[in-house]
Amino acid sequence: MITRFKPSVHLFKRHDLIALEPDQLWVVQQGVVKTLTWNDEGTVITLGYWGVGDVVGKSLSNLQTYEIECLTRVKAQCLSLSQSYRLSEAIVCHLRQTEELLCIIRTPRVSQRLQQFLSWLARKFGRPVCSGQLIDIPVTHQELAEMIGTTRVTITRLIKQFEEEGIISRPRRYCIVLRDCSKL
Repeated sequence: MITRFKPSVHLFKRHDLIALEPDQLWVVQQGVVKTLTWNDEGTVITLGYWGVGDVVGKSLSNLQTYEIECLTRVKAQCLSLSQSYRLSEAIVCHLRQTEELLCIIRTPRVSQRLQQFLSWLARKFGRPVCSGQLIDIPVTHQELAEMIGTTRVTITRLIKQFEEEGIISRPRRYCIVLRDCSKL
């Protein structure tokens, strides 16, 4: 359900899908979204995670199937492509982030891939706490697996291993604290 804030600013709840029109872009003003698609077998492929200041939209993709799902409560501004001339810097950032994520998912070893992705999440969405860097966005083991191209079982095993090695701690569900980013 969309709640209007201003003429082009909208509020979305967690798990809402943001409407896609070919001639518009969304600027995330608050919250976290993920972009996704799926292959011919129906397997979900997470394309990226986006937060405050990031630009998302169907017009940035050539994929036939494309969705934007809210991972948290989201406030986003809708802009038509005719207004997008003001967004050139944000679009360049979008491309750079996509390139960075592509490099992560092309890392051969799954454990390194997960370490690199957790480090990326900490830089992008984390906040400092006394024990490290807190990643406080609701990302499930399945969503982590989809993002880095592995199984949920492997993610669960690696998360437990990282906890035992002291690389991370999990103070509560959907929260990860990177204790020592230098280990990543």
